[in-house]
Amino acid sequence: MSLGHACVDIYQGAVAALVPFLVSERAYGYAAASGVVLAASLLSSVVQPLFGALTDRWAMPWLLPVSTLVGGAGVALSGVTGSYPATLAVVAVSGIGVAAYHPESARVARLASRGSHTAMSWFSLGGNIGFAAAPLAVAAVIATGGLRASPLLALPAVAGAALCAAALRALRAPGAVAGPARASRGGEGRDDWPSFLRLSGAIMCRSIVFVGLSAFISLYVRERAGGGELAGTVALFVLYAGGAVGTVAGGRLAARHGRVPVVRWSYALTVLAVAGVVLVPGPALYLCVALASAGLYVPFSLHVTLG
Repeated sequence: MSLGHACVDIYQGAVAALVPFLVSERAYGYAAASGVVLAASLLSSVVQPLFGALTDRWAMPWLLPVSTLVGGAGVALSGVTGSYPATLAVVAVSGIGVAAYHPESARVARLASRGSHTAMSWFSLGGNIGFAAAPLAVAAVIATGGLRASPLLALPAVAGAALCAAALRALRAPGAVAGPARASRGGEGRDDWPSFLRLSGAIMCRSIVFVGLSAFISLYVRERAGGGELAGTVALFVLYAGGAVGTVAGGRLAARHGRVPVVRWSYALTVLAVAGVVLVPGPALYLCVALASAGLYVPFSLHVTLG
C-alpha cells in the first residue's frame, strides 16, 4: 500500500514540477502557472469528500487501481495538449484521480495497519516518497525530451495500479489482517464535530503553505540563487524529501509525546522555517526549505488518526 501510495502521489508532485517547464516552453506567466496548480488541487479537494462519503457507505477497492491510472493519464497528457484550457482540463482529471484514491486507500491502509498511527505514518511516507520522486522524474523526462515526452510519465501509474491490485489480493487472502481490523472499526463513541472542524481548519492552513511553496519554490530559487532549472529541481526535491523525514518523525514523536503537542510544536517551528526561506541568503536557503517541509509533514499522518 505504501509503494502504491508513492506511485499516486508522484502525480501531485509532478504538477508543481511541470510549472518551470510550462513557464519556459509555453511562456506562461505566474498567474497562468498558478492556474495549473489550482486546477489540480482545487477540484481534487472539492470532490475528495464525495469519494469519502461513497467509501463510507460501500467498500470500493476497485477505485485504487482505477484512480491511479486516471491520475497518471492526466499528467501524461499535460505536455501534449495544445491549449491552456486543455492543459487545465487534463490536470484537473489527474486531480480527480488522486482525490478518488485517497479515501479508499486510507480505509484499506487502516485495515492493514490495525489503526496504528505509527503504521499510518509509514503509509503516508509512501506518498512523501512519491512527492520527492516527482521533480526527479519530471526533470529526467521533460528536460531531455521536452513537454512532448510527458506520456512517459504514465509509467508510475501502471506500476502503482499493479501494486494496488496485489495489496488488495493480499488483504482478501485467508488469514489476512482485514478480519480483525474490521472488528476494531466498531469502537464506540460519538462524533466530536467542533474538534473535527478545528482540525480541518488547521489542515487548510497547512495546505495553503505547502501548496504555495510547492507551486513556486522552484521558480523562486531559480531567480534568487541562480543555477537554472537544476537549482529549481533540487529545491523542489528538498521540499518533498523533507516531508518524508517529517512524516516518519511524526509517528515516532507522537508515540512518545502525544499527537496534539507534537502537532502544535511542529507548526510553531514551521513559522520560523518559512521565514528563513524568505530571509536567509545563500545555500542555507535549502536547509530552511527542508526544515519547513519537515515541520509541515510531522503532523501529516497524525491528522489522519486524530480525524
